[in-house]
Amino acid sequence: MKIIRVDAERSYSVLVDAPYENALQEHFAGRERVAIFFSESMKNRIPQFSAGETEFFYFPLPDSEGAKNAAVLLQVWNWLGAAGFTRTDLVVGIGGGAVTDFAGFAAASWLRGLDWIAVPTTVAGMVDASVGGKTGINSDYGKNLIGAFHSPISVIIDPSWLQTLSDRDFAAGLAEVVKTGFIADGEILELLQGKTGADIRKSLPLTIELIERSVAVKAKVVSGDFKESFDREILNYGHTFGHAVELASKYSLRHGECVSIGLMYVAELSFELGLINQELLDRHRSVLKNLNLPVTYKDGSWLELLASMRLDKKSRGKNLRFVTITEIGKTQRLESPQESALLKAYEKVSK
Repeated sequence: MKIIRVDAERSYSVLVDAPYENALQEHFAGRERVAIFFSESMKNRIPQFSAGETEFFYFPLPDSEGAKNAAVLLQVWNWLGAAGFTRTDLVVGIGGGAVTDFAGFAAASWLRGLDWIAVPTTVAGMVDASVGGKTGINSDYGKNLIGAFHSPISVIIDPSWLQTLSDRDFAAGLAEVVKTGFIADGEILELLQGKTGADIRKSLPLTIELIERSVAVKAKVVSGDFKESFDREILNYGHTFGHAVELASKYSLRHGECVSIGLMYVAELSFELGLINQELLDRHRSVLKNLNLPVTYKDGSWLELLASMRLDKKSRGKNLRFVTITEIGKTQRLESPQESALLKAYEKVSK
């Protein structure tokens, strides 16, 4: 087991390659109530926990992004109130990024903050969504526009959950791994070089190393800039266009698939503006396509996508801002690029 520390508004550990039931059990002592959130489709995989006189409450959520809306959150607030949850009680989110985003925000918003633990069950959840303390739900105008910074007290990564994923979901999560390779850890790209999602899936040691490296990148960034004042924005590489695609597709695409498209878009934009060379542009395309991830999006309206990008959390006033790279591991901010360049990049990824 590898332990990676995150130092934010409070310090906590990310346990990589840890049996989640045993690791969770240590946190139940002294808790009167524990709420377990999970996706409806996972209900047959969630164990019945027991710990002394602790009372456990189980709340299935709609699958995927269907959980992350105000109507479901209101139901949960009422449920927590009816169950008598107080500030000494605990929330646990077991699932993909949507579940941990939601569980974390429910914990953040009830009584202004309950302790919570993330047990991510997807690659994307393990390397991105569950680490860093960003919690939230979606609005009609975009993804994760409603939320709070509220760190978990622990993140427990148990690779046995990966066996439950489809090949598509496994590959989608690797987009976040690719992102951390481009922004900070070039060794990740070397490990991915020439490999397919199937190649990675067949090698548990490789999978765990990729997860460890990606978590280490995020932990370092988050520890230096918890509330995304500036430095933490690098973790959004590829997400500005990716989130716009996610909304336009009405969440029919996986988050990681949208991030993959977003990575290709920002690479095309960077190339158009002379920030990266052809070799680095091609490397984005090759590593993503090898993993069977999409690099184009043909179904959107440019004006609709542009409007969504203007609501991105990095935007300031009317100014669109992107995270870009000039070489592997070297990031910078691109502010207010010309709309002609934005459109040309879109034309490249919409063919």
